Amino acid sequence: MTELTSLRQIPQDNLFRKGDVFVLFGELFGRGYVNGLIDEARKAGMTIVGITVGRRDENNALRALNDEELAEAQAKLGGRIINVPLMAGFDLDAPEGEQNPTEMLSGLTLKSWQEDKLDWEKVERCREAGVRRFTESTKRAMAEIDALIPDGSNVFFAHTMAGGIPKIKAFLAIANRIYKGRGERFMSSRALLDSDLGKLILMNFDEVTANTLQHLIDGSAAIRERVTSRGGQVRYSAYGYHGTEILIGGKYQWQTYTNYTQGYAKMRLENVARAAWEKGVSATVFNCPEIRTNSSDIFVGVELSLFPLLTALKKEGGGAWVDQQWDICQELLADGVQLQSILDMIESYNADPTSASFRNFAGWPMDNTPELAEVMIGTSEDITKLHKDRKALITDHLSSLVLESTGPLMFHSVSTPIAPVLWLNHDIIARQLNALHG
Repeated sequence: MTELTSLRQIPQDNLFRKGDVFVLFGELFGRGYVNGLIDEARKAGMTIVGITVGRRDENNALRALNDEELAEAQAKLGGRIINVPLMAGFDLDAPEGEQNPTEMLSGLTLKSWQEDKLDWEKVERCREAGVRRFTESTKRAMAEIDALIPDGSNVFFAHTMAGGIPKIKAFLAIANRIYKGRGERFMSSRALLDSDLGKLILMNFDEVTANTLQHLIDGSAAIRERVTSRGGQVRYSAYGYHGTEILIGGKYQWQTYTNYTQGYAKMRLENVARAAWEKGVSATVFNCPEIRTNSSDIFVGVELSLFPLLTALKKEGGGAWVDQQWDICQELLADGVQLQSILDMIESYNADPTSASFRNFAGWPMDNTPELAEVMIGTSEDITKLHKDRKALITDHLSSLVLESTGPLMFHSVSTPIAPVLWLNHDIIARQLNALHG
């Protein structure tokens, strides 16, 4: 069973300095968790290097960025991009003349998807083709990265790859029922996992979210050997999710969003870091709190655990700045709605026996149920309605605070490694924010 190891003290050490190299292993598209890490690397004076997943041409063939795309990507990163396409996953890969998995599923419909079957030997050939492509591209990219790392410097590899849902028309409708449906529109997450579609998605999640960390660690072995032989050090970080401790009934308790389909791949990611750690490679998966992002918006209810951060900020020694955060959140609510009443709704939600039954760390990730959908999605929709504007939510503001704190927590934690898997819970998030704004 996985042991929950939490970061409890704000890390102060800083291994990295001017001339060291920060490598982002995953393309930067918008604001997200990794922006905080990049900000810290920039503050330390590190050279910033990134990669690209590449782009697809009109025939779905993977290509490098053109000059305009490359210039735009480098401006966004604030560093150099290695222009070797590193698209993870195998949903669009196939041996010459064969269908890729996305094509295999093109005839899937809302009526047929649970019965539609895949030829797993063909799928495996596609997976092998995708892995071969990715490992060869990683080798080419690492050769270019190696040339940018001076002797005597330290290197920080930040893995950010995640996802892997094939682009299948019917899937959005299926996902809407699983992650947003209640009552007659409810659909069991187990139905997805037991279908061939679900099994393919889990395989692709593993390749994108977890196995890419292994490819990064293996692909950078020569860099690691050279850097350490010259007195430098190499660190790896990755973004995980495995629930978060939040304040429930005045105590920090572990809870999670259900059903988190990527949970299986995130546990595999943790195991990649553990295996590396046992071989003396400093790789840490940071299990970060739930936030709202473009990609998480389909998971209605994932944002509910953000609200208790307001209480945690006060509990962890907050002052005038914390009062300002409460005021900002109050301003986002409709006239006559008090922020405390929202927090009371969240407390009731967490105390509900149905919600409480899913706080089962050993059983994670659990399947959804109609009862959970009713209370979780219902609470989420009720709270959203109490805002002035559905496009300006309290959880947007709280998400930005979580992002602000995780950057320094992760950056300084890897300087003196603690464990291969670390949870960043609301206690340390609140303490870091109070320290930044105190």
